This record gives sequence, structure tokens and C-alpha cells, in this order.
Amino acid sequence: QVDRIAKMVPQNPAAPVSLEKAIADEPRLQAERDGDPVVERLLAIAQKLEGLYRHASTHAAGIVIGDRPLDRLVPLYRDPRSGMKVSQFNMKWVEQAGLVKFDFLGLKTLTVLDIAVRLIRRRGVELDLSRIPLDDDKTFDMLARGETVGVFQVESAGMRRALVDMRPDRFEDLIALVALYRPGPMANIPTYCSRKLGREKVEYIHPVLKPILEATYGIITYQEQVQQIARDMAGYTLAEADLLRRAMGKKIKAEMDAQRGRFMKGATERGVDEDTAVTIFEACAKFAEYGFNKSHSAPYALITYQTAYLKANYPAEFMAASLTLETGNTDKIAEFRREALRLGIPVEAPSANRSGVEFDVEGGRI
Repeated sequence: QVDRIAKMVPQNPAAPVSLEKAIADEPRLQAERDGDPVVERLLAIAQKLEGLYRHASTHAAGIVIGDRPLDRLVPLYRDPRSGMKVSQFNMKWVEQAGLVKFDFLGLKTLTVLDIAVRLIRRRGVELDLSRIPLDDDKTFDMLARGETVGVFQVESAGMRRALVDMRPDRFEDLIALVALYRPGPMANIPTYCSRKLGREKVEYIHPVLKPILEATYGIITYQEQVQQIARDMAGYTLAEADLLRRAMGKKIKAEMDAQRGRFMKGATERGVDEDTAVTIFEACAKFAEYGFNKSHSAPYALITYQTAYLKANYPAEFMAASLTLETGNTDKIAEFRREALRLGIPVEAPSANRSGVEFDVEGGRI
């Protein structure tokens, strides 16, 4: 009986339906409720429980930082699984309590870079990844060919296609690609490529937009650009522009209406005609639904470039480091071995006399 009743409630994770609405919209649920006091009580209790937290979980990477001991600012408890002190406030509440939340993500790619640099050092080459040139022709030529097995963030077939179409030749292109390659802005990748390669003219709705969007060929690509548009076109401070960005992202009607009025007033006072101001506001609002910030995209693109640089210039060491990090994954081992052979790097079988714990490079062989 419970299973039958549960199946009468629509299941839509993207737009969950409340029990109250489900009962109002579903005559069968109403009939079950009206015809059986047990079902009536079941639905009444379920509506009281609906929306309550069923368990506590800890964010995988979120760290909160305050200017004083945290127990003076937020309630804490000890996570039984890790023993760590954890805020009982969620990520929205900790911000209102005056804390800053950072996501510290662990990337095994950083270990690949470290191992590769160590292997290169054994060749007598001291490589500092923070000082490598960001305009290396071999690196960009390899990326433009889509030869990105093992290269951070751009291994997928879709990313390889985008690289071949874009033919990146500057670091800014990689930053833009990381920001654009996600649902929503992905639709702008063909336009970006066409404008970059001169097949399509770059146009700006208003002259104020040119210095802001010139680097991305007239396409709004980063959240920071929305903030700059609000500042330069409508007189926002950058702090106010950040509130605008958040309001656009949340799509809260009351906030959006207030921000629309503020933007229109500021833009028209600065000589922008009303129709143009509306068009630009709507373009910013549409972008903000899925926009990515450049300050996030740039460091990811830097790791993409560093891995590509090592693969293009020190392929044996890079492939050996990549193999070491995937020792327990036979599918990846096979893929990286094929790639090494394609690059002309022999991969020898393990040797009881010569092999170490990790993959190694000796005489250009792995």
C-alpha cells in the first residue's frame, strides 16, 4: 500500500513537487486520503516531516575561516566519521555569520606534475613550473591537434573537438575554454572559435562593452565581466555588482526587479538608450544562470597548460608520471601505454632486477 501511494507522488528531482501540491493535483491521492483514515494520518505526518533534515553531512572540501575562534561565531559539532570540528550552519548561513568559506580541492594531477618534475631533474634539467613560458609553440600546436591524453581537463572527446576547432595560441584561450565548456555557455564555443579565427565579425551592442569583452571576442564568458558591465555602464560599485551577479544567479524575482530598476536607471543616466540597456541586462541575466568566474577558470587552465607543456616537451617523463598515478586502474594503464607508444616511447615490461615501485624513465624508455 505504501509503495502504491508513493508512486502517485510525481518524482522530478529537477523541480520537486511538494506533497501538498501532489495531493491537490492527483485525484487518486485525494481518494486514498478520504477513503482510509490510516492514509489520511500517513499523509498528514509526511507533510510535517517534509523538508526536515534527515542526516548531517560534511562538505567534501569546504573550509570556513573566521577572524576569531569559530565557537564564538557558529555552533560546532564533531563529525563522527572524521573527528573533525564541523560547523552546524550550512554554507549560506556561515557567510551570514561572518565567515568566509573556501573549497580546497585535492587534485591528483598536482602529484603527476610533481613526479614528472622529479624525473626530469634526474636528466639534469631543473624545471620550475611557475616560470615556464606561457607561449610555448610546441604546447599550443599539440593542443590544437587535440592530442590531449593525460592533459588535465581536456581529455574528453568534446574537449578535443573544441581544441581542434579553436586552435588555441594563447593562454587566454584555455581560460575561456574551461569557462565555456559546461552546460549553457557551451553553445557559445562555435561563435568564439569563428570570431577568433576571423570567420565571423566581432560586434558589440554598445561601445562600453568593447574593452570588457574584447579578450573574449564580444562573448560574455566570465562572471567578472558581468560585474564590469554593471560598473562601467550603470555606475555600480564592484560590491554592488557582486550582489547583482548573485541576484541574477538565484533568479529571485523581487531581487531581480529591484536590480533591473537600478541597472536601467544607472545606464540611462549615462546616456545608454533604454532598449540597449534592457538587451544588455537580459544578456547578463541569462549568462549569470550558468556563468563561471575567471578567478576559478584561470588556475584550472594553468594546470591544463602545465600538463600540456610537460607532455609536449618531456613526453617520456610525463607519461611515466601519469602511469604511476593510475597504477591500480588497468584501463588507464592501457590507455597511457598506447599513448606512449604512439609518441614513440617504448614501454618495457616490469623487471624483477631493474623496476622500482613507480614507473621510471631510462634512456628515453619507460
